[in-house]
Amino acid sequence: MKVMKTSRERMTAGEPYEQFDQELTERRKFMRAQLQQINAQTDNEKRNHRLQTLLADTGPDFFVESAFKCDYGWNIHIGDHFYANYDNTFLDTCPITIGHHCYFGPDVGLYTPVHPLDPVARDADVEFGAPITIGNSAWLGGHVTILPGVTLGDNVVVGAGSVVTKSFGDNVVIAGNPARVIKQVPSGSPGDNPI
Repeated sequence: MKVMKTSRERMTAGEPYEQFDQELTERRKFMRAQLQQINAQTDNEKRNHRLQTLLADTGPDFFVESAFKCDYGWNIHIGDHFYANYDNTFLDTCPITIGHHCYFGPDVGLYTPVHPLDPVARDADVEFGAPITIGNSAWLGGHVTILPGVTLGDNVVVGAGSVVTKSFGDNVVIAGNPARVIKQVPSGSPGDNPI
C-alpha cells in the first residue's frame, strides 16, 4: 500500500506541493502572529529565546535583531554562534541549514521557494523549492540574496548587495549580481578586511 506524503513532506523534500494546503496555511498564519509579537519585544534575551523555540534547531549562542521573518520555522537549522542584523527574511519551504560562527548583515534574504516557469502550473498555485546550505564561518553583507538550491562552503564572504544564484566552495569572497568569485579569503590576522 502506497502511503501518500503530506503537503508539508512534499514541500520539505523539494517536490511540487499545494501551497494553500490547510496545515501550511495555518502554520504561516501562526508564524506571522508569533513573529509580530517577537519582533516587538525590546528585551534581546526574551526575543531571541522565543524565536529559538519556533525554529527547528539553533545553537545556544544565537542573536537575531528584529524584524526577523520566515514562513514556517520548521526547516531552519542554525549552528552555534550566530548573529543576524536587522530585517532578515528566511523563506523556508525547504531546509535552510547554516553552520557555526556565521554573521549576516541587515536585509539578508534566504529564499528556498520556486514557482514554475510554466504559467499554467503557476496559475494552479503549484510550488516547489530547493534547500539552501551555508557552511561554517560565513559572513554575508547587507542586502545579500541567496536563491534556491545554493550551497556555500566554509569561510565564504558575500559582498553587500550580492545575488547568489549558484553554489560556491570554501574560502572565497564572492560579490555581484550574479555573484562571482572576486578573490580568495586571505589567511591573515583577525580584523583583516577581505573586501
